[in-house]
Amino acid sequence: MIEPYKTKLLTNLKKTRGLIETIEKMVENDRYCMDIAQQINASLGLMKSAKDLILQSHLSSCASHKLMSEDKEEKERFIQELMDVFHISHKK
Repeated sequence: MIEPYKTKLLTNLKKTRGLIETIEKMVENDRYCMDIAQQINASLGLMKSAKDLILQSHLSSCASHKLMSEDKEEKERFIQELMDVFHISHKK
């Protein structure tokens, strides 16, 4: 993983960990359900952002040389890999 994506990813993961801990305490303390749901949505947003950062890093570092490869099979495998990731990332 390359910079600046690595640093941003680690920041997002640390924020997510903090949010999860907050959510656990909210549940333990019987906080209002909609407040808990809002915090869960915030953590999901951070995880989506983290996933996007990983994909951006991958495209910036790995994609360029694989797409320029003379090896047609390698190029096709990489394109299929990208398509698989694209489909996974759009599942709900």
